[in-house]
Amino acid sequence: MTNPSSPRKIIIDTDPGQDDAVAILLALGSPEDVEVLGVTAVAGNVPLALTQKNARIVCELAGKPETKVFAGCEAPISRKLVTAEHVHGKTGLDGPVMPDPEMELSEGHAVDFIIETLRSNDAGTVTLCPLGPLTNIAVAFQKAPDIIERVQEIVLMGGAYFEVGNITPAAEFNIYVDPEAADIVFKSGVPITVMPLDVTHKALTTKPRVDAFRNLGTKPGVMVAEWTDFFERFDKEKYGSQGAPLHDPCVIAYLIKPELFKGRHINVEIETGSELTLGMTVADWWGVTDRKPNAMFMGDIDADGFFELLTERIARL
Repeated sequence: MTNPSSPRKIIIDTDPGQDDAVAILLALGSPEDVEVLGVTAVAGNVPLALTQKNARIVCELAGKPETKVFAGCEAPISRKLVTAEHVHGKTGLDGPVMPDPEMELSEGHAVDFIIETLRSNDAGTVTLCPLGPLTNIAVAFQKAPDIIERVQEIVLMGGAYFEVGNITPAAEFNIYVDPEAADIVFKSGVPITVMPLDVTHKALTTKPRVDAFRNLGTKPGVMVAEWTDFFERFDKEKYGSQGAPLHDPCVIAYLIKPELFKGRHINVEIETGSELTLGMTVADWWGVTDRKPNAMFMGDIDADGFFELLTERIARL
C-alpha cells in the first residue's frame, strides 16, 4: 500500500547503532512515504559524541548530506549513562571502518529542534520516531508542555513483554537507560505505537536476507550486510538464534507498511522504582487491570515482508 497523500513528516531520534543506521537508511530511501525533518542524536548505545557522528555518517552513506542532524542529551534525566559497546562495538558502528563525516552537525540542541519543529508545523502532522533512550523526547515535553498535544504519534522501538529483558532480566535496553524519560513519554497522552523485542526478535537476519543486501552491490547494501555480520555474532551467541534482530527499522517499516505488524492497544507502565525490575515495560497484554490503554503494543511481524521492504528501499540509495 503506497501512501496516497503526502509523505508523513517524521523526526528520527536515535543513538546509532547498526540497526539504527539501517532504520535511517530505510527512511531516507522512502521519500514518498516519510519526510525526515531531522535526525536528533541521543546518548545510548554509545556516548553522544559518537551517536551524533554516526548519524551523520549514515546520512552521507545514504547520499543525503543535506539531512539536518542535531546533538541532544548526553546523559539520562537523572541517572548515569549505560551504554552497549558490547553489542555495537566501541564506535557504535563497528564492522567496516567508516570515514569521518564531512557534513556538519546542525546548530542548536536537539531538544530545541524538536520543540521548534512541533510548534512550527500544524498540530498533528509530525510523528516522533525514537530508536534509542527517550531522553530527548521527555526533556522536550518537560521544557515545552504545549508541544505534547501537537505530536501526531510516537512510534518507538523499546520495551518487551514476552521476551522480557535484554540488558537486565526484566528490561529492554532503550527503556532501561532512561526509565524516567520513558515514564514521562508513556504518561504523556500522545498516541504511542511500540515495537518491543517481542516483534524485533521475529525479524532475524538469516543468511539469505543478509546476502540480499550484499548482492545489491551498492555501497549502502554492502554496508548493511557488513554491519549485520558484525552485530549478528553477539546475538547468535546470546540467543542461539539463526541471526540477529533488526530492531529499529521496524519503526520506519510500520510507517510505510503498517499491515506488516499486529498488536494490541493496551496499558503500558514503566517501572522506575524497583532495583530488580527497573526499566521494565509492564504491558497489560491480557487486560487484567483497569488501567487505561495508552499504547499500541506490537506482538507480531511479517518478517519476510519486512525484509523485502528493507531490501527494496535500500536498493534505491
